[in-house]
Amino acid sequence: MTQYLKWMAAVFLAVPGLVFSADGPLSPQEARSSLQVPAGFRATLFAGEPDVVQPMSITFDHRGRMWVVECRSYPSWRPAGTKEGTDRILILEDTNHDGEFDQRTVFFDKGVNFSSIEYGFGGVFVTAIPHLIFIPDANGDDVPDGPAQILLDGFDLMAKHNVANGLTWGPDGWLYGCNGILSNSRIGKPGTPDADRTPMNCGIWRFHPVRQEFEVVAHGTTNPWGLAFDDRGEAFLTNCVIEHVFHVVPGSRFKRMFGQDFNPKTFELMQTCADHIHWAGGTWEGSRDGTGKHGEAGGGHAHSGAMIYLGDQFPAEYRNNLFTLNIHGQRLNRDKLERKGSGYVARHQTDFAPSSDKWFRGVCVKQGPDGIYFTDWSDTGECHNYEEATIHRDNGRIFQVAYGEQRPRAVDFAKLTDRDLIDMLGNRDGFLANHARRVLHERATNHTLTPAAVTQLTQGFASVVASEPHSTKALQWLWTLHAIGELSHARLAENVARIKGIADDTLRGWLVRLTMEASKLSPESQTEMAELARMDASPYVRLQLASGLQRLP
Repeated sequence: MTQYLKWMAAVFLAVPGLVFSADGPLSPQEARSSLQVPAGFRATLFAGEPDVVQPMSITFDHRGRMWVVECRSYPSWRPAGTKEGTDRILILEDTNHDGEFDQRTVFFDKGVNFSSIEYGFGGVFVTAIPHLIFIPDANGDDVPDGPAQILLDGFDLMAKHNVANGLTWGPDGWLYGCNGILSNSRIGKPGTPDADRTPMNCGIWRFHPVRQEFEVVAHGTTNPWGLAFDDRGEAFLTNCVIEHVFHVVPGSRFKRMFGQDFNPKTFELMQTCADHIHWAGGTWEGSRDGTGKHGEAGGGHAHSGAMIYLGDQFPAEYRNNLFTLNIHGQRLNRDKLERKGSGYVARHQTDFAPSSDKWFRGVCVKQGPDGIYFTDWSDTGECHNYEEATIHRDNGRIFQVAYGEQRPRAVDFAKLTDRDLIDMLGNRDGFLANHARRVLHERATNHTLTPAAVTQLTQGFASVVASEPHSTKALQWLWTLHAIGELSHARLAENVARIKGIADDTLRGWLVRLTMEASKLSPESQTEMAELARMDASPYVRLQLASGLQRLP
């Protein structure tokens, strides 16, 4: 019996009396029971209808609370200029840490075309097609301080399932997002003349929350609906139809499903970093049911969401694994990311939490304070073919998967001192370290970061590098220094001189990358970088140099 058939049999045996309905979905609790998790793990229903419907995107705030986008607009996106819609933002909190929410707040209930959300800087950022908006809540009372602010416009409203999505914080303090191949967008701040806008369809973009700058990070693929960063700060997108994962290096130009890259003189488009696909060959259309040989290979061609597990609760083999939801295969695909040359290779691992619920349509997966969480749109058919007559808008589920004994993480980062947050940068759990870094960035932006904290970070960095050169702590300190503006022009020469003496090539590469992001690189620094290109044997450092060259005039 194949592995696929074994776990499918286990699902049915584990759920007595489980029956599929041809007319409707399983109940939320039945859907939870249909999930088959490995030994030692447990799945709980964090939330389900009627408490949550159409959960398209989730994120977590500094208190560990979940923020949810309920997208009721799709598939009939509201016309540009629509003032009020029915999309909502919920706040769900699990105060007793049993894996199920027990407090629910409706933060916003008149949303238009909401597709993703990220929390930070005194409010929430939302892709609200054709806009990127910010809904302020500076005092944290869970009530918007005023109307949404439009930060960007020009994302294509006619792209249906290819719209902008996937907001997530990068380690460099920028807000990252995805865009699809049918989304022929021209992006800029409101009022930007068309000639000054940035053209984009499929690929990855980013927005700086303080300077309010926009730029394209990488072009290509098909319809990316997931982006995640590993503990070394490397980005990976997940994709549909063609291969499912690509290593995102700034300036990348990836293989496309169709169409011409924006630079017609590109010598060769970059390929996937995966050594496999999740269907058994042939045309991607033939893998849509996610069963049989396609089920054995991983479930099919369509993927949504991306999470790289950076916690310390799961067994060690799961750390830095990429998880993505296989939409038609009703499961999470799991890839091990291994360094190879200047890049990575993604190797298929045993699929995670397969469901026997034929209505399961996973969309978003995130690491939370006490496990991983993923959303279930709960519908049938092809998500890109939904019509008003067939879509089901009154259901949806969010599941939590945890390992071992529950270990509550009741941390409110806003209440921690600067020193506490700096100490947290060394925590092996990326959920904690990344939130600490973001809060330090916010305090620096609001001018509430103490001079003592800035001194501790700037003067202590060298000792951290000397004592723990290969640690994620050294990287977190570096990213924090960059975010708070302490890798300024005045320090560029110091940074360049420091690079050569660092043992860890990832740290050297990141110093190169952040240095070359400066808008004005002195002739002396350019000379140093040229020497580094000649002398540094690390393929990773050379990759960062090649990437950075695209930023030079």
